[in-house]
Amino acid sequence: MNTYKFFGSRNSGAKNWYLQRISGIILVIVLIGHYVLMHATPDSGHTYKAVMERLHSPFWKGIDLTFVTLGLWHGLNGTWNVIRDYHLKPWVANTIYVLMILLGLTFWFIGLNTILSF
Repeated sequence: MNTYKFFGSRNSGAKNWYLQRISGIILVIVLIGHYVLMHATPDSGHTYKAVMERLHSPFWKGIDLTFVTLGLWHGLNGTWNVIRDYHLKPWVANTIYVLMILLGLTFWFIGLNTILSF
């Protein structure tokens, strides 16, 4: 017996599927930039002073905020999609969802505070 129910396009998850792919593409681009800046360029500076100087620039703050925001969203959204596949009881799924949101917001505020404090 097929227990799968079609919920229509509103609840199909297509929007999250596209956003997951778009955020992944942007993350790959930002990751390549991060790698080139921090690991492939010998004079990029890995000292605290060099990082402080780089984070005084609004451009680098924007790049780092993009990296933190999209990285957290992409990871938590992907994790949530895997958890949804288990068809848990509604109260268990809702509890996990709320905990994931709280955890994501906590780490986002830590990242935001760290980046903007320079």
